[in-house]
Amino acid sequence: MKQFQYVRALTQQSVLEAINKPGTKIIAGGTNLVDLMKRGVTAPDKLIDINHLPLKNITATKTGVHIGALALNSVVSENNLIIEKQPLLSMALKAGASPQLRNMATVGGNMMQRTRCTYFYDVTMPCNKREPGSGCGALEGINRMHAIFGTSTQCIAVHPSDMCVGLAALDAKVVIAGHKGERRISFTDFHRLPGDHPEMDNNLGKNEMIVAVEIPDNNFAKNSYYLKVRDRQSYAFALVSVAAALDIDNGVIRNARLAMGGVAHKPWRLFDAEKSLVGKSVSEESFKQAAEIAMQGAKGYEYNSFKLKLAPATITEALKHASGLV
Repeated sequence: MKQFQYVRALTQQSVLEAINKPGTKIIAGGTNLVDLMKRGVTAPDKLIDINHLPLKNITATKTGVHIGALALNSVVSENNLIIEKQPLLSMALKAGASPQLRNMATVGGNMMQRTRCTYFYDVTMPCNKREPGSGCGALEGINRMHAIFGTSTQCIAVHPSDMCVGLAALDAKVVIAGHKGERRISFTDFHRLPGDHPEMDNNLGKNEMIVAVEIPDNNFAKNSYYLKVRDRQSYAFALVSVAAALDIDNGVIRNARLAMGGVAHKPWRLFDAEKSLVGKSVSEESFKQAAEIAMQGAKGYEYNSFKLKLAPATITEALKHASGLV
């Protein structure tokens, strides 16, 4: 690992000033960044430790829930306000990583984590995310874990987070601080598809930092479910995951939210499938129809084409659990 300078920040302003300089990165839990540094994927000159900033609060607001960027994944998942108001987020968090990692990982860091594509992590292999213009080893390589939506000729990697899938489904907003003050961006717009610039994971500016996530009030608490299909029950990334939330009145779906993980370069929101459910009665047939709509535009590769069947089956099963059919 390359030698680097370590600085502990005491104010948000000092962080914003520090990240203006090239080669400077923010560190909180370090559960992803340190791995990347050890493997030589990234080599910052300077790390700014932000753990002493007052960004760990989880509070109710007039319109929803406010979660500070430094709130630990483990704390958020067990918080009574989250469990009561936004149980889908709690479920998604508990499905991620291991208890030890969740007790280090922060909300903001979880959002900033990079793909776990083996070609990205192996510096001897071509990867446009790590080295633009070098090629994508996964396109013709072992691509079992890779994307089926929103891919490009430059990259077919997937975003690894479970938490982010839940937040995407819940219409969360990301609160971002910069030199010009704070701005808010829809969670579904925070992460990017690869396009011609797969090295860009999100729309965070170079001189900005995440300070919070806000989730608006909703009527999904009674009918939410997070289903993660993976190779083993503990500490494995999703082959396919689904965050499902329904607002049901007398057996009729008034509103729906659906997002998927393990299938795209970003948490994949299923807007058309959601619309198809509104006004429908709770039934397996309605859920299968929504799953079929959700799969429009999907494309499999040599080793991940099984996801074309696994994904709609997972959507249907998640909706059955959320609605109480099972």
